[in-house]
Amino acid sequence: MSHARSEYEDFKKIAPDAYELVLALGQVAAKAGLDKQLLELVKLRASQINGCAFCVQHHVLLSERIGVPVDKLNLVAVWREAPVFSARERAALAWAEALSLLPDGVSEKVYAEASGEFSATELMYLTSAVASINVWNRFGAAYRWTPAKRPAAASAAAS
Repeated sequence: MSHARSEYEDFKKIAPDAYELVLALGQVAAKAGLDKQLLELVKLRASQINGCAFCVQHHVLLSERIGVPVDKLNLVAVWREAPVFSARERAALAWAEALSLLPDGVSEKVYAEASGEFSATELMYLTSAVASINVWNRFGAAYRWTPAKRPAAASAAAS
């Protein structure tokens, strides 16, 4: 197990202006009306790809609080093989993966699927959500932020 080089709270203290900008970018997609559960699935998947333990845990806990079904949380890493995801969720997850793994670019197929499920405005805001989580992942992975512990009451209920 690696130790933290810095913590999430340090980001707020050391670079509050950068923190506020990243935070604001992460909030615009939900403010624009995109489904919060869908956004959490996208953020969780990008965080898994980027290996950010802090962000994976944060988005699992947040997803649970807003009612994302447990099966979706458990299967998001293998969403292509899991029948629990809608066409819209699949398009969003493919979009998130393509934008998180940019050396491969965004294929015409992924773009067509995403633009078939999302309006031009929705896709721009979905892109902002993916961009935001990728920024958070860079901070969390670089500084090895310590993942939050599951609240005691929730961990007892999950057992």
